[in-house]
Amino acid sequence: MNILIAYKHKIPVEKYGGTQRIIWWLGKALVNLGHKVTYLVKKGSHCPFADVIPFDMKKPLKAQIPEYIDLVHFHYKVNAPNIDIPFVATIHGNAGPGSIFHENSIFLSHRHASNHNSDVYVYNGIDTEDYGNVLLDNKREHLLFLGKISRKSKNLKGCIKIAQKANMKLAIVGGHGLSFDRRIQYKGYLGGEKKKRVIQQSLALLFPILWEEPFGLAIIESLYFGSPVLGTPYGSLPELIHSEVGFLSNRVAELVKVLKNLDQFDRKKCHEYVCDSFSATVMAQNYVKLYERVGSGEKLHSKKPVKRDIRVAYEMK
Repeated sequence: MNILIAYKHKIPVEKYGGTQRIIWWLGKALVNLGHKVTYLVKKGSHCPFADVIPFDMKKPLKAQIPEYIDLVHFHYKVNAPNIDIPFVATIHGNAGPGSIFHENSIFLSHRHASNHNSDVYVYNGIDTEDYGNVLLDNKREHLLFLGKISRKSKNLKGCIKIAQKANMKLAIVGGHGLSFDRRIQYKGYLGGEKKKRVIQQSLALLFPILWEEPFGLAIIESLYFGSPVLGTPYGSLPELIHSEVGFLSNRVAELVKVLKNLDQFDRKKCHEYVCDSFSATVMAQNYVKLYERVGSGEKLHSKKPVKRDIRVAYEMK
C-alpha cells in the first residue's frame, strides 16, 4: 500500500514534539511491514526511509498528493478534504464540547474515543530502536516529571508536592524553572541521549494529570526503561496503567505510601509490557487494519463523532 502521512509541522523533531515522533515511528514501521510511505509535511523536513513533499498551505490539497498514493493518513482534524482517494485522520488532542469530526477519524485510546462518542482508536507506539539499550538493574536516583511544565493540566505543582511529601528527589524534564529546594531539579527540554539518561535513572514517573489525557507518551517511555508510573485516575491512565506497572490515585497520601514501596514493581515487567503492547510495529499493524477497511469503501463510523461535554472534578487531595 502507498500511504501518504500528512502533518503541518516539520520532521524529524529533536526534543519536544510528541506527534512528530509518532508519525516518524509510524512511517518507519509501515515501511518495515512492506508499505511505501510518503510524508506531506512542513518545508525543511527530511527522512531517510520515505519521500518527503513540502506541505504548501496555499495550494489545494488534491494537487499535492502524488497519483500513486492509495490512502492519506492525516494527523490533524479534517472535515471534508477535496480528494478522491480514501483517507483517515488521527485526532491527537481534545476539542471543545460539541466539536464534530469526520466519520474516518481515529482516536488515541478507548477513553479518548468514548469522549467523542466513538469506539475507534489506536494506541500510540514507540520505536524501541530509538531508545537503545535498556539498563534495568542500574542505580535509580530520582522521581521524574516528563511533560511541558507550562501546561497546568500536567500538574507540575502536584508532582512537586508528592515528591516533597515523600522526601525524594525530583527531576523535571519539559521546561526551565527555579527551585529553592535542592531535591527539585529542572533539566529543561531534553532529547536524545540526555533525555534517555534521565529517564533511565528514574525510580518512577509521577503523572498526576488533571485533565482528559488522550494517551500520555511519557507513560510508555518511562515504562520502557523500567520505571513504574504513579498518577491520577483520569483520561486514558486507567487503560494504560495496571497494578503490576504502576498505581493510580487522586490522594497524595496514597501516592506517597506507594513511593515508599517501589520494590513491589518489577522493572522487567514494565519494560516487557511496552514491548508487547505499545511498540511502533503494533501501532502500525492496528492502523493497517483500519486502512484496509477504509480502502474497501467502509467508513469507520456510521455517523460523525461529536465531542461530549465531560464533567469530571479533576482534583488531587
